[in-house]
Amino acid sequence: MVAQGPDLEWLYRGTSEIFPDRPDSESAGENLAQRLRQGRPLRVKLGIDPTGSEIHLGHSIAFRKLRAFQDAGHTAVVIIGDFTAQIGDPTGKSEVRRQLTPEQVEANAKDYLAQLQPILDFETPGRLEIRYNAEWLSQLDLSKIITLLSTMTVGQMLAKEGFSERYGQETPIFLHEFLYPLMQGYDSVAVEADVE
Repeated sequence: MVAQGPDLEWLYRGTSEIFPDRPDSESAGENLAQRLRQGRPLRVKLGIDPTGSEIHLGHSIAFRKLRAFQDAGHTAVVIIGDFTAQIGDPTGKSEVRRQLTPEQVEANAKDYLAQLQPILDFETPGRLEIRYNAEWLSQLDLSKIITLLSTMTVGQMLAKEGFSERYGQETPIFLHEFLYPLMQGYDSVAVEADVE
């Protein structure tokens, strides 16, 4: 049973921003409320790159919100960024992140999943999907990558906080780091996420 009705306080509690479906949408919150009123379970995506062996407090806040969606009858789609972890999330970083081996990523992912069991509902059928983004990202060919790259400009990428600071300080920015945000977006498409 999916929670419906006007009481969406649980949704907005602890949420700083709700993004619209379309960039021109004036009311992202109303868009989401409309989807919730349709009565079908939403697919709520949360991706995490296993770059270390432990989730931290920042992770737990997002996962508790994901649990609230589960408790309201929606499907949590946890993406383990086994492909993207090998690149490293450049967000907010003043230097390039070291690349991890597939073995390091696999070990960290196992640790993350064990730590998520007390937070998320692993038991109720249909409430949790665990997906690994290498499933679709490793299948991309150069043609598809070029198509993805054509959706963003260098200016848009440099406007992002970490990149703009590094560019201003003449700190190297590597091309693979520009691919990271595109891969995050592709994750959402691959799992058919309604919410992220």
